Amino acid sequence: MNYVRSSLFAVLSLALALPVGLQAAGDPIRGKDLSQACAACHGSDGNSVNPEWPKLAGQHASYIHKQLMDYKSGRRENALMAGQVANLDEQDMWDLGAFYAQQQISPGTADETVAERGERIYRGGIPSAGVAACMACHGANGKGNPAAMFPLVGGQHARYNSDQLRYFRSGQRANDNGRMMRNLAARMSDADIEAVSQYMAGLRAE
Repeated sequence: MNYVRSSLFAVLSLALALPVGLQAAGDPIRGKDLSQACAACHGSDGNSVNPEWPKLAGQHASYIHKQLMDYKSGRRENALMAGQVANLDEQDMWDLGAFYAQQQISPGTADETVAERGERIYRGGIPSAGVAACMACHGANGKGNPAAMFPLVGGQHARYNSDQLRYFRSGQRANDNGRMMRNLAARMSDADIEAVSQYMAGLRAE
């Protein structure tokens, strides 16, 4: 329990430490034009069909900007995305973020056989393993917190979310501030990850 409390304190401290006015101005009209190169994987409106590729619709512009910057710098590794961002400048990234932030994420569905367990983890964490509640950062409905760079997760593909949690657990993905996601995912089993990912897929981030 003390670990969970300290994890929550660290999360909240980080959120307070980040500047609220971080987001720069993005042009969604220009972003729509730029997004044509992204549509093959992420859909014309940011709602990907392949569950291995994330839905970008409704995602915070600040979070999209950060991820694109991380791909370009190599802090987040993905060969396909590295090629996609190679010719983008920072304003391009803000414009893409502004476009996707205005789109409506398509509803997701949860596997009801594991969703109840996922809800317990999302809302209450796993105290015995020192895992804090996901909603402490991502909100009751999975909407996230753009000022703190906590992404929207409600309605996201369960496959994509579970893949990312496993990447954080293994260290394959390491672009989380303060190692927050790596520290939490390291204490989660495959069953925990699958359950909470399914539950998040069914959330309505409204």
